[in-house]
Amino acid sequence: MRILITGGAGFIGSHLCELLLGKGNDVLCLDNFFTGNKDNIRHLISSDRFELIRHDVIESILLEVDRIYHLACPASPVHYQYNPVKTIKTSVMGTINMLGLAKRVRARILLASTSEVYGDPAVHPQPETYWGNVNPIGRRSCYDEGKRVAESLMMDYHRQNKVDIKISRIFNTYGPRMALNDGRVVSNFIIQALKGEDITIYGEGTQTRSFQYVDDLLDGLKRFMDTDHFIGPVNLGNPVEFTIKELAQNVIDLTGSSSKMINKPLPSDDPTQRRPDISLAKEKLNWEPKVALQEGLKKTIGYFEERLRSRK
Repeated sequence: MRILITGGAGFIGSHLCELLLGKGNDVLCLDNFFTGNKDNIRHLISSDRFELIRHDVIESILLEVDRIYHLACPASPVHYQYNPVKTIKTSVMGTINMLGLAKRVRARILLASTSEVYGDPAVHPQPETYWGNVNPIGRRSCYDEGKRVAESLMMDYHRQNKVDIKISRIFNTYGPRMALNDGRVVSNFIIQALKGEDITIYGEGTQTRSFQYVDDLLDGLKRFMDTDHFIGPVNLGNPVEFTIKELAQNVIDLTGSSSKMINKPLPSDDPTQRRPDISLAKEKLNWEPKVALQEGLKKTIGYFEERLRSRK
């Protein structure tokens, strides 16, 4: 197939490009390099089945493709709060443009939505039937509400124009190719530990998250895209829950770091709990994560060690 991946030079997108090329597909990687990195896809450029397109999804584009993985959007608070208007434009206008393309060429389109649509959840764990508890005017709303609108657009194009859609709600994902300045908790902790710096914990560290390794997510995304007669939304995440303090201790132990944990004030609207109910993914996709946290952290730490060495 001829497959378009928006945000294809990003952390998850680059791994997806690699996976789909390996399956014999032609892959079009579209990215504006706001958070994406050419180093992530440099090893793919020599393939005659890979095309790199520098483009912003806010602007329309004419392409001929069979499938679209719509991943484009800054996903860490540091990046999506840097230019919140741009973030919400990417989710809303970018999704409209990709849905217009899918409608025109009759392509199947998968939206990379997020667990952030659940906000600070009053239901735990979070099933797809839960409508969420999101602050529409908070600092995180450019991302949270942008993705909620993107889901609404997907459903409206499906109901009104019969576009073949998939909505995946992705929970915290980590692994190699996360940016050094990513700003998310796993990469922050690893870099601080490797440098011997204090590990910054916001609040008391009792808030919980569920961390899935990128390989598990890729498996879920591909299974979902290849499944007929099921549009989602579906949660893709690891249901094993850890406190932020437990994650920090894991990183310290695995790196052998002398870092100490320090506490700083909790950011506004930071969710206190986050854990997916993946019953639907198990039923419809025969999918569940297989990589344990310590195994995934070891691989991710190895990647960041190499990155820091190369920078020196």
